[in-house]
Amino acid sequence: MRKIFSFVTQSQILRSLARWIDSDTPELVKVGRKGRYDLIRGIPLALVHLMCLAPFVVGWSWTAVNTAIALYVIRMFAITGFYHRYFSHRTFKASRFMQFLFAVLGNSALQRGPLWWAANHRHHHVYADKPEDFHSPSQLGFFRAHIGWVLDRDNFKTRYEYVKDWVKYPELVWLNRFDIVVPVLFAVLLFGAGHLLAVFVPGLKTNGTQMLVWGFFISSIAVMHATFTINSFDHMFGFRRYNTDDTSRNNVILAILTLGEGWHNNHHHYAISNRNGFYWWEVDITYYLILLLSFLGIVSDIRPVPEIIRESGKIIDSSMKNNLS
Repeated sequence: MRKIFSFVTQSQILRSLARWIDSDTPELVKVGRKGRYDLIRGIPLALVHLMCLAPFVVGWSWTAVNTAIALYVIRMFAITGFYHRYFSHRTFKASRFMQFLFAVLGNSALQRGPLWWAANHRHHHVYADKPEDFHSPSQLGFFRAHIGWVLDRDNFKTRYEYVKDWVKYPELVWLNRFDIVVPVLFAVLLFGAGHLLAVFVPGLKTNGTQMLVWGFFISSIAVMHATFTINSFDHMFGFRRYNTDDTSRNNVILAILTLGEGWHNNHHHYAISNRNGFYWWEVDITYYLILLLSFLGIVSDIRPVPEIIRESGKIIDSSMKNNLS
């Protein structure tokens, strides 16, 4: 019995290591229970966080910091505009080339593949704040809702049943399965670019390690945690305009940090619009960028918010109806 247990343990460790490269590596045993953390699979995530302390060693430069900020905005848009509003909700149309290009950019932000991301988000909308929701703060607490769910063994697999519309694209399936390839290549590219700048443009006062630390590690972690605040903080703090069957809220600070995703209660009220900021004063940078891409002919068939949808289902309306009944 001890030998069998040892074999199972060793095999599970090997499978956890294999998932660093091939995220479709199956579990040895059926999991089906929340809270079983795969700590081995979580080692890369921990190391990426630790690398955010590296500026104390490598220093900083305006070139490296500005690169981190620029890559934050670009990759945040890849997550919000494409991982979320395109792959998860299909709120506009894009060519096969453009959907792959933005899938690559989103993948470079260390939030895994587009199919894994979209499948989890679609699952969230089906079970928002119910026991089946694996990142609900009301069900699981803040840590699990924010980042703990990523380490749960049961959440490593891609729920392909939720993304049958995307599995027909082999390039997306490959990118999703080997989701470590793009981040590694992106990190190497930033290091190489920084080294070339140090050699040929020394006046910029940067180098390979600075660009790697600031442009990749710090920028990626900032995008990651800003995105995760929508799962955690945006179901805890803010105001509710619509009487949705969940705890989603609108939060202007998170809307700014995430280029518009902070209008989360709006989104849960009507998820199939490319616009989360329903009113002109609700800043939604992702929406503005999608409009720009539409104007340039890069995307098409964007979905607005119908006025009848925008003005219905408000909490104040529900309260008035209850008082009249």
